[in-house]
Amino acid sequence: MSARRVVLWRHGRTASNAQNRFQGQLDVPLDEVGRAQAAEAAAHLAAWTTDVGAVVASDLSRAVDTARAFTALTGHDVVQDPALREVDAGTWQGLVGEEIAQRWPDEHAAWRRGEDVRMGGGETRTELGLRVATAVERHASTVEDTLLVASHGAALKAAVVRLVGLPVTAAGALAGFRNCHWAVLVRRGDAWVLEEYNAGAAGAGVGAEG
Repeated sequence: MSARRVVLWRHGRTASNAQNRFQGQLDVPLDEVGRAQAAEAAAHLAAWTTDVGAVVASDLSRAVDTARAFTALTGHDVVQDPALREVDAGTWQGLVGEEIAQRWPDEHAAWRRGEDVRMGGGETRTELGLRVATAVERHASTVEDTLLVASHGAALKAAVVRLVGLPVTAAGALAGFRNCHWAVLVRRGDAWVLEEYNAGAAGAGVGAEG
């Protein structure tokens, strides 16, 4: 058994998003804008995805609370999974891009070029994509219709690239996920096909980062 559709939903905005600060696996909560984004997006998704079989989320609060905006409308439970966490960005976590560029210029420049570097001594894009895509596939195997996944920007982008069978270098051709926007994958035989990317409700775009 496998879901016929997976909706990969990025969490709402946080204060760190608004400051262009690397969060990684730090547990930063939604800000007021992020909570409003989540409510708007959840209402749209609840009306559109009427066949959701399961809702899963990263166990970081910004993802859990985004998922709960949806389940408050539908009555689903939220299954929390640490494997859906954002990239481990090591020593880069909590810093803004300018600080990282000053302290680790070579590594930061390589990352900006799309090279598969170990971010701040943490994970590479390849490791991230494998971790998150494996978790998505595991949860997709438990439902027949739609799986809703609430996670993080870099994590979801890396998972999309891996799930549709693209090389990790293809990530540079995709824009970053905006806050509270989503991608849709549909099952075609044994493969996943990207049907939508960076889709979102109109109100969820207010203050969106990414």
